[in-house]
Amino acid sequence: MEEDVDHRVPVLIVGGSLVGLCTSLFLGRHGIRHMLVEKHAGTSVHPRGRGINVRTMEVFRVAGVESRIREAAAVLAGNHGILQGGSLTGDDQEWLFKEIDAGGALARFSPSTWCLCSQNDIEPVLMSLTPTMGADLRFSTELMSFDQDDTGVTALVKNRETGEHSTVRADYLVAADGPRSPVREQLGIGQSGHGDLFHNVSITFRSRGLAAVVGDRRFIVCYLTKPDADGALLPVDNREQWVFHAPWHPDQGETLEDFTDERCAAHIRRAIGAPDLDVEITGKAPWHAAERVARHYGAGRVFLVGDAAHEMSPTGAFGSNTGIQDAHNLAWKLAAVLEGAADPRLLQTYEAERLPVARATSERASARSAEHSHPGYEPAPGAAGGRPGGVLSVAMGYRYNQGAVLGTDPRQPVVPERMRLSGDPGTRAPHMWMGRSGERASTLDLYERAFVLLSSEGTAWRTAARRAGERLGMRLDAYAIGTGPDADLIPEDGGDWAELHGTTAQGAVLVRPDGFVAWRSTQAVADPEAVLYEVLSTLLGRS
Repeated sequence: MEEDVDHRVPVLIVGGSLVGLCTSLFLGRHGIRHMLVEKHAGTSVHPRGRGINVRTMEVFRVAGVESRIREAAAVLAGNHGILQGGSLTGDDQEWLFKEIDAGGALARFSPSTWCLCSQNDIEPVLMSLTPTMGADLRFSTELMSFDQDDTGVTALVKNRETGEHSTVRADYLVAADGPRSPVREQLGIGQSGHGDLFHNVSITFRSRGLAAVVGDRRFIVCYLTKPDADGALLPVDNREQWVFHAPWHPDQGETLEDFTDERCAAHIRRAIGAPDLDVEITGKAPWHAAERVARHYGAGRVFLVGDAAHEMSPTGAFGSNTGIQDAHNLAWKLAAVLEGAADPRLLQTYEAERLPVARATSERASARSAEHSHPGYEPAPGAAGGRPGGVLSVAMGYRYNQGAVLGTDPRQPVVPERMRLSGDPGTRAPHMWMGRSGERASTLDLYERAFVLLSSEGTAWRTAARRAGERLGMRLDAYAIGTGPDADLIPEDGGDWAELHGTTAQGAVLVRPDGFVAWRSTQAVADPEAVLYEVLSTLLGRS
């Protein structure tokens, strides 16, 4: 069979929506050639999935696309907060929160900020970039079947425009094929969780008069709670283009055909409280909120990312962000294995790290829907899942208690109640501004293509890292931090990098390509080269 294949690539990505395209971006940044197949003819056209949290924006920053995404998101850059009320014209509105980062406290933790960019705006940005990084993007191409063996995966794909079939041989397959993932089904991987939570119809519409009703209330979303016309209103351009999410009850026999243009327009007018408002319906798309997490994140040489691995309530925008961070976690591991730096056992840590995060995050998303009384959501007893941490803790404070990490404390919760990023193994490495070659940079900017060792100038760690990397035949970047002539990085405003990272001036911190702390030594060691060699061999599955 292998001799008859039409295409050979290291990685085949199935699904070209947001998470699939991000997988392509991250693999491309690591120099891994790959093919992406997507059954639809192009990227998303319906505004959805637009909340990009700060951790995802950090990932985009390091990948060199943050500015492009902010350009695509410029029209909603001034929208903040969530408003709730019986209507927009009454006197009962209240802000659930008015600012995402009130007081600017986030700057202590990150060089990035949240961003509001709809999926239909961000996907074209990603699609324009990845072909320059070794990606072979094939839209209107559907995966028909796949088989795997000890050395790879053979897939049969079909061009939906020409009807032509071809075979693709890949070392690994990444399934980003959505919540009803055919790949997951073929693998026989079940799911856990509370299942369906609620159903909505997302209605796009044009209204020239709504901007005057909204006034200067620049919200991200407004939950309208009138019993006979509840729903969620979202601005697209703050002027004429809007989206309304109307509850849909298929369990009561309601069908999509029931959502006529006339019914939708009347519902929107009642919800807003403006009976004479001009409303022109321009599109409708059903969507289903659910809490489901795959019991495994793959099998053999096939891996699940995004909605194929987990479904979450949309409140808090956790789902797409969790999926993008899945892809980011998996990409560097695939690259390390394909380049020969790591044993394939490293890929087993993908599930060990990401599955607990998805479970904790999906529970938090459901809890947030209950807290915000999301239209259409009536939680069953126990469905909300408690309160395992604030939004920022869920977005970037989560930790990997097992996987490609050493020295973790398994007693710690996956999502802490409070943000704490202090260099603990298994957590996202702390952000700190540094001077680097005469320019200002965050420590987070160092982490993407290789493991990085941070230590103080004048210690033996930097030289030991160079030698350990040479012995292992892998790239290992090392930076000496200080203010003297031998320093690679100069802390801004006299900051203490060691204290921030939970170590001492004699210690060192090893950070993975995805920006998570892999290991930490709080003191000097007798033979740092030998220690680093053993640590990296263990982390990469080579010992």
